[in-house]
Amino acid sequence: MKQDQKSGTTPDAYLVRPIGIVRSPRSVPSHDHWGAVSAVIELDPAQLLPDAVTGLEQFSHLEVVFHFHLVPESDTVTGSCHPRGRTDLPRLGILAQRLKERPNRLGVSRCELVGVDGLTLHVRGLDALEGTPVLDVKPHQQIFQPAPEAVREPTWLQAAMSAYYF
Repeated sequence: MKQDQKSGTTPDAYLVRPIGIVRSPRSVPSHDHWGAVSAVIELDPAQLLPDAVTGLEQFSHLEVVFHFHLVPESDTVTGSCHPRGRTDLPRLGILAQRLKERPNRLGVSRCELVGVDGLTLHVRGLDALEGTPVLDVKPHQQIFQPAPEAVREPTWLQAAMSAYYF
């Protein structure tokens, strides 16, 4: 197989296969009120052995990587736009916001782990829709987060996103 001259990897190195699927009561995109949404991540036994989740119940929260499968590639933003389509907010480059119309249409979300039942993960606050392909699941670990006082964000962000989880 031919290697990419810049990265040194083969094209197959970029293939990503879902390890599971989201089962959620939400099937239509919505901007807000995700905090109380209970969902299930059904992990694929063809991709993972049952002991892949051993110890996961020791964690209160997960980081879930998923594919925005309902976003057409033609809707991809490669420049800038107003967050949430709100013209009262400043235009930001796609890499300066969490818009679902990203170049690779990947989402990363943190949610509460309510329970583990075999390869079924019960979660709350996962902002992914019914049928969303799950690409990876990791335990949320505070050691990998910056100190809250070190985080810098635009002043308007809290007000604009205040209803996202609540």
